Amino acid sequence: MGLMRKTFLSLADNNSVYKFVVGNEITRQMTRRFVAGERLSEALEAMKVLNEKGIKGSLDLLGENVHSQDEARKAGAEYEEILDRIKEAGLDTNASLKLTQMGLDLGEDLCYEVTAGVLRKAREYGNFVRLDMEGSTYTQRTLDMFKRLHAEFGNTVGIVLQAYLYRTEQDVEDMIKLGARVRLCKGAYLEPAGVAYPEKKDVDGNYVKCMERLLKDGYYPGLATHDEAIIDHAKAYVAKEGIGRERFEFQMLYGIRNDLQRKLVEDGYNMRCYVPFGTQWYPYFMRRLAERPANVWFILHNSLKK
Repeated sequence: MGLMRKTFLSLADNNSVYKFVVGNEITRQMTRRFVAGERLSEALEAMKVLNEKGIKGSLDLLGENVHSQDEARKAGAEYEEILDRIKEAGLDTNASLKLTQMGLDLGEDLCYEVTAGVLRKAREYGNFVRLDMEGSTYTQRTLDMFKRLHAEFGNTVGIVLQAYLYRTEQDVEDMIKLGARVRLCKGAYLEPAGVAYPEKKDVDGNYVKCMERLLKDGYYPGLATHDEAIIDHAKAYVAKEGIGRERFEFQMLYGIRNDLQRKLVEDGYNMRCYVPFGTQWYPYFMRRLAERPANVWFILHNSLKK
């Protein structure tokens, strides 16, 4: 793992740096590269612009690891409002959430209750909610909760799998058997070598292997990557196997590779953009800087221009 990536991932969980950064107006402005805003209205406006370009969306209210039942229920209510507003605005977007934001640390029954409330609203509207995957200490608990929710709500709910984990190849097979909607990403947390591939080439290799299985036998997988080599591999694979473009979608993050997002739409592929918003943007921002050094230079360049 590169030094810069490791440094930013460590800073994502550093409380002292967090307090400094969130109180700094310059840094707050820099986050607008990756975060649509702090208010739902800003995120909905960003989503409208994306839809006008033919790009679908997934709205994510940033936040994780709540400390009380009231916080968990408040987060659930906020997600129900998000779904209400999506319906009212007629936007082509679903929602993504983290189970620790729904109270997973406080108890599985609470988490199920809160998340099920969100899913009932999504099902009522014919929409969809993705459960984000967090650090590896939550992987099994997240999958267990997903299976429990999937048994009641079917494909109103989907899951994320991370290619940098050794276990993911088997998790892909399990999700294929379940008929679940999977979003495949590389992974954005600082993980020990005992559970995750430390080298990028190995992560990429596992991503491609899992991607091919999901394209072949999965249910409408989301291929979350900005890696053009992997995207080109996916295009070639579906062409060779006769897999229709309606059977999968590419996914990217808000503010990253906008040019490539537009190009994929122009070429007739389904494209979805993950659009985060909210006041709890610090950990997300640090993980985006960790993923790609070019993000750091882009932000510094544009800040100096201003």
